[in-house]
Amino acid sequence: MEVISVILFSFALASVGESANILYVVPFTSKSHYIMLKPIGVELAKRGHNVTVIVGHRDPKPPPNYHQIIVDHKEIWEILGGKRPNVFTMVDISAEKFHETILWGGGLGMTETALNTSDVQKFLAEDNHFDLVISEQFFQEALYVLAHKYDSPLVLITTFGNCVRHNIITRNPLQLATVVSEFLNLKEPTSFWSRMRNLYFTVYEYVWWKYWYLEKQEQLVKKYIHNLPQPVPSLYELQGNASLILLNGHFSFDTPTAYLPNVVEVGGVHLSKSDGKLPPDLQKLLDDAVHGVVYVNFGSNVRSSELPTEKKNAFLNVFRRLRQTVIWKWEDDTLQNIPKNLVLRDWLPQKEILSHPNVKVFISHGGLIGTQEAIFYGVPIIGVPIYSDQYNNLLQVEQHGFGRILEYKNIDEMSLQILLDDILNNESYSIKAKEVSKRFKDRPLSAMDTAIFWIEYVIRNKGANFMKNPARDLSWMAYSMLDVYLLILFVVLLSIYAVFKVIKLLTKATLPDSKVHKKKRS
Repeated sequence: MEVISVILFSFALASVGESANILYVVPFTSKSHYIMLKPIGVELAKRGHNVTVIVGHRDPKPPPNYHQIIVDHKEIWEILGGKRPNVFTMVDISAEKFHETILWGGGLGMTETALNTSDVQKFLAEDNHFDLVISEQFFQEALYVLAHKYDSPLVLITTFGNCVRHNIITRNPLQLATVVSEFLNLKEPTSFWSRMRNLYFTVYEYVWWKYWYLEKQEQLVKKYIHNLPQPVPSLYELQGNASLILLNGHFSFDTPTAYLPNVVEVGGVHLSKSDGKLPPDLQKLLDDAVHGVVYVNFGSNVRSSELPTEKKNAFLNVFRRLRQTVIWKWEDDTLQNIPKNLVLRDWLPQKEILSHPNVKVFISHGGLIGTQEAIFYGVPIIGVPIYSDQYNNLLQVEQHGFGRILEYKNIDEMSLQILLDDILNNESYSIKAKEVSKRFKDRPLSAMDTAIFWIEYVIRNKGANFMKNPARDLSWMAYSMLDVYLLILFVVLLSIYAVFKVIKLLTKATLPDSKVHKKKRS
């Protein structure tokens, strides 16, 4: 049977008019990142392209033309030089502190780990040719230089939504009055102080990133990637010259934003095609849940088992009073006094569970991947944000009317019971969830087809330079028209000054005559 599959696949490849050699660089080892990014590389291979992927997780059943180079697997906590913390303790961390303690050091460490992997070094020493380099945009900028190494267009892809840094580099319009920086939590984004905070954080992140972090990434390029064609452009220039960036967002849910033609939303790309099935035991459990199911999962990084005792008991006591079946991702076997309606698993097939019609509410940490899965399947959310973009995602959920935010510090029996009763008994949340789901899917092409179309468009058009904003070659002052505005202001002020001087001279010229006239009359 496998031989037949290979033969049929070979015929499929032969029928493809233009297949390309594509290097897909997604070495970040976070499971949630991999869930969103893997389908794009696999789909490119299924459509006849020869795909080489530098990745943190191995696909056990890849297409024949999907070649995997696996980086050394290290968690970000290990790279940062310590043990994994209880992530719930990070709930009050500021965006600046999150960068200082996690993102800057973690990004550099992850980049060095990937480049120092023996298989990666062996690959870099080979004589390869690629028509396109696709790289994840997540604090691993040194890998962008592979586009220069192979003289190929660069496509970037994010696992989050709009990126303010990329907007600045490529001269995409900045919209700081409504678009919040991706790692900044603002409860009232359009208020005066929130807009001021957004501006401050944008400047803080951009300055540190451009003048400190990118220099560290440049050092990794010199250390690990040798024999590059000269001259080597800076990483800043490489990102600014990217042919395309694919964003994990969509205006049906995210804040509507003005984008250049080479900035494309592909939110939900990992949901476009799914052949996953529920295990038989979970399928039966969900089918038999006549009163519905409450699904609880705080993601791959946030562990429910690390909840403080009082908050853990608050969940258990509320769940005990429900008619619904509760399925909870729980990572150890120490939980005592488990209610009869509660089912625990250390891992759960989230997409497949959320797709079941008996799921009534999703209790989540608000990660973007899980939030999009709930949107796709029309499931209301109760969100407990911990860090990063989670509060922003859940604020959108609340504003769209298909969920509520439960802040971590407010978790107790009463608050949880009130929110669950509201979601389970108020049909408006389910109606809104299905409404948002419908418009999230209502597109001329699926998210996957959109991503593939634009990637292949860049290949067909040899980088599609015509899509890039010519303003990226202008200085910030010229792009902002400040030089023109300053000249206009100078001319206006000079004109006002000239008029004032003329009036003053005329006044002086007429003043003596009036005095003489008064003296004669007297």
